[in-house]
Amino acid sequence: MIQDIMPGTEEMLCKGPTAAYVGIDPTADSLHIGHMVSIMILKHFQRCGHKPLALIGGATGMIGDPSMKSQERNLLDEETLAHNVACIKAQLGKFLDFDSGADNCAELVNNYDWMKDYSFLAFTRDIGKHITVNYMMAKDSVKKRLSSESREGMSFTEFTYQLLQGYDFLYLYEHKGCTLQMGGADQWGNITTGSELIRRILGKEAYALTCPLITKADGGKFGKTEKGNIWLDPERTTPYQFYQFWLNVSDADAEKYIKIFTLLDREAIEAAIEEHRADPGRRSLQKLLAREVTVMVHGQQEYENAVSASQLLFGKSTSEQLRKLDEKTFLAVFDGVPTFEVGRGQLPAGIVDFLAVTTQVFPSKGEARKMIQGGGVSINKDKVTDPAAQVSEADILDGKYILVQKGKKDYYIILVK
Repeated sequence: MIQDIMPGTEEMLCKGPTAAYVGIDPTADSLHIGHMVSIMILKHFQRCGHKPLALIGGATGMIGDPSMKSQERNLLDEETLAHNVACIKAQLGKFLDFDSGADNCAELVNNYDWMKDYSFLAFTRDIGKHITVNYMMAKDSVKKRLSSESREGMSFTEFTYQLLQGYDFLYLYEHKGCTLQMGGADQWGNITTGSELIRRILGKEAYALTCPLITKADGGKFGKTEKGNIWLDPERTTPYQFYQFWLNVSDADAEKYIKIFTLLDREAIEAAIEEHRADPGRRSLQKLLAREVTVMVHGQQEYENAVSASQLLFGKSTSEQLRKLDEKTFLAVFDGVPTFEVGRGQLPAGIVDFLAVTTQVFPSKGEARKMIQGGGVSINKDKVTDPAAQVSEADILDGKYILVQKGKKDYYIILVK
């Protein structure tokens, strides 16, 4: 989980409990799984007796960090930022202990609190004079933007970002006894600017630690699907979709992710990897990974619901399980399934006509009748064997859906309007 670590960091941590912080950009009202690497490091630190500080960049979020970005960010207003901060704190509470009253309780801080009344003149006098332009220009995040082919270049606003982040570290060092800043590998330049400020202004040592930016084994971006980010907010990414993401990672990725995104100990992880390698087809490692992360983020009940929902497509399941699904999960499970629309007035209808005339699940009545008699048709997971059966309003799920299964693998959604 470690990419770069400043000399002396490990020795400092071994001396006794300290405070360490990770900065989180509040550009959305939810964290996504890309944030989880640094959050897991904070979680490990708290378990080891250190005090984690989660810094929400209410001030810096108004500017935008140039690291790994090719364009300026949209600036957020105060109301949006306040909403985002509240949502992010609630999610962090699933990973960190904020409330037990222990000496190393986690604390949420917002750099807007100490930046909002800091005048531009005072900031440039107090902070700007200690860091040279040469030093700032040497940072990779700045060099890449200035040497890129982007016509937009880099505004003064974004150029000053590292000074603002550096000041955060200085402020937390002075007011919270924070001696370590952690973050993704792309933050190394910003973090070391902070430790340099502390050294130049206070004559003290402060430390830096970064974790790797996670990529997939094929080099693709971690946490991205065809539909975008995998969010921790169940309204943005359903617990079922979240579970499926981890369940579907490659064998190589599962071996890497189980070490980073779970709290399993080394012996348990090594045993799980060995078991998986003996029979990769069972995907036991992916199932373990998906269970651990889904329970941590969404809780045991949502994990069980996700497993149950998965069985609707890939295992034996009942109409009772189907009817328990909420609409979002139902649509997530059967995403991409062919859909037909029917009017509510067209029900009730004989099943053969319903499947071959009202909808085109079957190309002909004869084929529909034959498959029904052969036991190959289910409505809402209930097998139908009588060609004279009726489809009625009683079969509608969530007030608008009927699920038809043809054979073992072919599903159709009938949308009743």
